[in-house]
Amino acid sequence: MSTATSSRHAAVELLDVHKNYGRVEALRGVSLTIRRGEVVAMLGPNGAGKTTAIALMLGMRRPTVGRVRLFHLDPGDRAARSRCGVMLQESGVNDVLKVRETVGLFRAYYPSPLPTSRVLELAGLEEVANRKINALSGGQRQRLYYALAICGDPEALFLDEPTAGMDVDSRRAFVSGIRKYASQGRTVILSTHYLEEADQLADRVVVIDRGMIIADDSPAAIKSRVAGRRVTFTVAPAPTEADFAGIPVSRLELSDQRVRFHSGQPEQALEAIFRRGWPIQNLEVVGADLEEAFLNLTSNQDATPLDSLETA
Repeated sequence: MSTATSSRHAAVELLDVHKNYGRVEALRGVSLTIRRGEVVAMLGPNGAGKTTAIALMLGMRRPTVGRVRLFHLDPGDRAARSRCGVMLQESGVNDVLKVRETVGLFRAYYPSPLPTSRVLELAGLEEVANRKINALSGGQRQRLYYALAICGDPEALFLDEPTAGMDVDSRRAFVSGIRKYASQGRTVILSTHYLEEADQLADRVVVIDRGMIIADDSPAAIKSRVAGRRVTFTVAPAPTEADFAGIPVSRLELSDQRVRFHSGQPEQALEAIFRRGWPIQNLEVVGADLEEAFLNLTSNQDATPLDSLETA
């Protein structure tokens, strides 16, 4: 896609953006285009600059240098912001209101909102619609924040750690719901520490570290950058780290009888393990996952902690 075509279909554009907090440069010449209909995961270590980047996209901050556009408008323009939904980790909602009342209140802020019943269905809140917010569990609160983000039927949806506080089953159902919403051609910008979640949802992963974009590609392409394989198996009795002396492994993890490591020479590593005569079971050898690729990309990067500055 040409640059002109990409710009024409852009939901969000950052053009050579710099953002300073005093003497600290949180973003250093970031250029990024997110096209309409894309699902993009923004990843980075704490303080890398991703929170700042998203705040600029939403008009919550202004760039020190450079230009930010949201639907070809200034992000602070009400016409642009009305086309967006935002799910933050905490929202300023009245705890004594009921779920249905809160959704109805937020719907009134938008020109063409979704029906309340549809919002409750998409967020999986039908069973607690008449419950007061102060009686919700942590996971139910997260689903409420999601409901408030989508009640205006936004063209672009910004999600900040959307499944924080959810159990495994709730997270799986929630991710499925986001995927269904994105399948309608909506733009989704996701910030998460659950890299498996980003892998499942995103068409594209943007990794920011030390204020710069260090990777921007599909999850599969980013994972392919990591040479070697991830090996897991179970063995009894459980080995110790000392038992792996001389074996070409890295990022060794031992949990009870479960062993997990990464190796650029998996055949040699397994040959050495077999020579030890360990009765291994449940052996699995696969390519790197997104978490390993992320760690590989951001290793040896001494990022300046910026999150406290970004949210100050």
